[in-house]
Amino acid sequence: MNSEKTFPCETCPMRQKAEANPKSFLSRLWKWHTTWCPGWKAYQAHLAGK
Repeated sequence: MNSEKTFPCETCPMRQKAEANPKSFLSRLWKWHTTWCPGWKAYQAHLAGK
C-alpha cells in the first residue's frame, strides 16, 4: 500500500497555467495565493523533508 501523501498542489491547473506564463495576471495571483495557503505551505514542507 502506498503511504505517500498526495497534495492537490502537485497537479493544480491554476499552478500549471501560472508556471507556463510567469508574467500573466494569473501568475501574480498564484504567487499571492501561495503566501497564505495552508495547503501550499504543507506541500512545501513535504518537499523540503524528502
